[in-house]
This record gives sequence, C-alpha cells and structure tokens, in this order.
Amino acid sequence: EELFMRFLYSVKYQKKRTLRHLTMVAIFLILNSCGGDSNPSDVQSNGTIDRVAAEFNLLVPMDATIEKLAGGFAFTEGPVWDRRNNQLYFSDLSSNAIHTWSDSEGLKTYLKPVFDGETEHAMVGSNGLNIDSEGRLLLMEHGNRVVSRIEADGSRTILADDYNGNRLNSPNDSVWHSNGWLYFTDPPYGLAGLEQDPLRELAFNGIYRLNPESGEVQLLERTQSRPNGIALSVDERTLYVANSDENDKVWYSYEVGDRGELSNQQVFFDVNDQDGVGAADGMKIDVDGNIFATGPGGVWVFDPGGNHLGTIKPDEVPANVGWGDDGSTLYMTARTGLYRIRLSTSGLVP
Repeated sequence: EELFMRFLYSVKYQKKRTLRHLTMVAIFLILNSCGGDSNPSDVQSNGTIDRVAAEFNLLVPMDATIEKLAGGFAFTEGPVWDRRNNQLYFSDLSSNAIHTWSDSEGLKTYLKPVFDGETEHAMVGSNGLNIDSEGRLLLMEHGNRVVSRIEADGSRTILADDYNGNRLNSPNDSVWHSNGWLYFTDPPYGLAGLEQDPLRELAFNGIYRLNPESGEVQLLERTQSRPNGIALSVDERTLYVANSDENDKVWYSYEVGDRGELSNQQVFFDVNDQDGVGAADGMKIDVDGNIFATGPGGVWVFDPGGNHLGTIKPDEVPANVGWGDDGSTLYMTARTGLYRIRLSTSGLVP
C-alpha cells in the first residue's frame, strides 16, 4: 500500500513539475543577472535559506519562511506526524519526554518519563519516532535500549531489544518498507561511555530490519561507524543512512536487494569539509526522491544524484525532520526548539 501511494504521489506532482521548473529557473536567472537577492526568505527572523541550485526553487518557494513553533526544550528529536489525530509527536531526548504539537492545541506533554530507571546519563529518552499502519506510536528508546510500541490502551510493547541474545546499543531512527519491515539504526549514544561503556554487549553499531509481527531482527550492516538517520528511496531500491561520526561526517547509500539485504555501500555525500555545528543526522525523502537531511548548519537538500541544491537553516541546528499536515510541511526538531517550513514539494506521512 505504501509503495502504491508513493507512485500516486509521484504521478500527481510530475505533471506540475515542468512548468514549475521553467518558471523557477527563469526567476532564479533573472534575480542573479540583475544582482538581486535570490533568497528573500533570508530576511525572516527564524532562520535563513541558502539557494545553491535553480532546482531548489521547485522545492522551497521564494517566499518560504521558517516558523518557530515552540522552545525551551533540552534536545528535540524524532518528529512524526499523526494524521489520524492531526498532530505532531516529537522527542525531548535529554528531558526524557515525548510531546505533541498542533495548531489547534499547541504544545502538550504526551509521555514523561520515557525511561524510568536510575542513570546519570542525560540521553535516555526516546530518539526517533514512527507510526505504524494502525496509528500506533513506535519509539526508538535510548535508556531502555529497545524498539517499542505504544498500544491503544497506553501500554508499551517491546518489539526488539537484542540481536542474537546481546542487548541492542540504543536504537536511534527508523523507516518503514512497504512490505511491513522496519529498518532501524543502533548507534551507542544512549550509553554514557559510548563504545567503551561496560554495559555494551555488541561490538558494532548496526543497521537492522525488524519484522514487528514475528519479532525477527536481521542484521544488515555492521561496518558503518555511527549509523544514525535512515531513509528509503521512492522505489525502495536504495537505503540512505547518515553517519554521525565527527571523524566521518557522510551520508551513505546502499543497494537494497530483493530479500532486503544491503550491498554496494557508497558515499552519497561528504561533509567532512564543513565546520558548521552538527553532523549527518535525521532525514526524509520527498515524492520525487529528493533528500532532506539534517547536517552541519541545517537541513541539506540533495537530488537523487547527490547534487546539493540548497540548505534550510533554522536559528538552531536541526537534528531531525518529518513531513506533516498534508505532507508539504517539513517539521524540524532543532536543539531547544521546534520549527517548520511549508514547501512546494511533499513527502509521505505515515
């Protein structure tokens, strides 16, 4: 069903792209040739927008503004839109809480604490969030080191907590495949000592896939140093995984085989030459395969060929993004704040 919806979205928007592309390219060239400001949204107060390529204007309107919706958090992460209740869920990782936000009701606390145990480590709440086909919220939990699901009655079900009998490190982010499998990453950030933590039971930071029905967990990749954000291409033949290692700040791509296996690891984009705050982190894909990926300084936007089109820069560096509303709003969790921007493109809402 999800793959079919991806196709419908692509067809819906493809007819509009040619005229829109010609119009935006013309505007871009006129502004540049006249010495004008090709980025009028730079003047707004909640961030700036860097327009690198003309194609970027097909995705981000010239008059787009970055809105700050809420602030005062410790470290926000994992935004996911609940279309059934018309609200956004997001994690406040270091405050051990999950909040909701909507235009109608504003900010509300949904769950606190996420982790109910003894620890001096701040990063113990949930990180990435997702929603399944029945509208249930999935948590990538750091402190409990599990992938969990909140049931309709409010109880929590553990979907995955180990691989081959060894506890997971700290599940971080996830993406659904249309066949029902959940792909997720498992770096060490929920462990106070990271790779040297005495509680660590796995000798690698893995990329996995999980069958929520059977509980089967399959290891797909173990060589990536710090796998973090994760996303599938529109045709589901490519898996993108951010590497949030400060010594190897890149996004990788993998070919996805017919049985779900990964092969042909490639560097999709390298930002090791960037000195801005932030590393390769959470990401989402739009209906045409463009990648919106949080990285140094903001949300980097790439086309499927790995060309950098532009960067969306809220006043705080975002760690993750999520599609919301009708799919054309990009919500950004950025340090102590929650932001959004309305786009000309859109992505699938779970």
